[in-house]
Amino acid sequence: MTAIELSGVTKRFGDVVALRDLDMTVESGEVYGFLGPNGAGKSTTIDVLLDFVRPTEGEVSVLGHDARAESRAVRERTGVLPEGFDTYDRLTAREHVEFAVESKGSGEDPEALLDRVGLADAVDRKAGGFSKGMTQRLALAMALAGEPDLLVLDEPSTGLDPNGAREMRTIVREEAERGATVFFSSHVLGQVEAVCDRVGILRDGDLVAVDTVEGLREKSGAGTRLTVETEGVTDGAVEAAAAVAGVTEARAEGDRLVVSYEGDAKMEVVNAVEDAGATVTDFATAEASLEDVFAAYTEAER
Repeated sequence: MTAIELSGVTKRFGDVVALRDLDMTVESGEVYGFLGPNGAGKSTTIDVLLDFVRPTEGEVSVLGHDARAESRAVRERTGVLPEGFDTYDRLTAREHVEFAVESKGSGEDPEALLDRVGLADAVDRKAGGFSKGMTQRLALAMALAGEPDLLVLDEPSTGLDPNGAREMRTIVREEAERGATVFFSSHVLGQVEAVCDRVGILRDGDLVAVDTVEGLREKSGAGTRLTVETEGVTDGAVEAAAAVAGVTEARAEGDRLVVSYEGDAKMEVVNAVEDAGATVTDFATAEASLEDVFAAYTEAER
């Protein structure tokens, strides 16, 4: 079953095109990472899903409902952690979550939700005194009210320390195991890589890539990175490494030679560097990070 489907969605704000003929599908039960640089259209896409903004053209279906004609039905089944969530300073954490529970008609225990997100000791504290991380935890507790079929998380790790980010990832996985769909938009690429089944990359209003992280790695050309430690990198060593078949980039960083390549070129690169007169003391390989993949799709013209 499809949880989210956008078909031919375009959104214009005057002369600015925020989304351009966008087609996107998110399957029920998956954790879908949504990436893009600032201004790519991520926030506009989320606003379109929640009917905060209506598309200029195209159709939007969320949980089997028309997002425009049946927006109330969508919101009843959706939990949202918005970017830049603001609390009501005079209300306690309990009162915030009670409001969310009542709006969903779920009858859940607010204390249980607050305990789940790590705010058991702040149940009756006024939210005006919360840190940014505590505010983010409170917003997550409210989003979880009613066991939503869809969770829309916009920059969910903002303000969280490493422990808080790890707890958030655990909750995301638990929600997916329960059967919820999670739409996860974040600039923290490590968080996306840790929890998402598939990733969509938006650039200038266009969805330029959708795949698993591993699939994106393979398609992006970011390849594998080889770091060769030497007693001194010469121009000849850099040129020799760059000439090896499969090498996409070779550069010197002090006494290290950093080479990006595809396929199985590692030993050919090492041998070429030694043949060029450099003394190799050590070498190591690492897969391209999601940050490298993201840069490949968003910075280069493809």
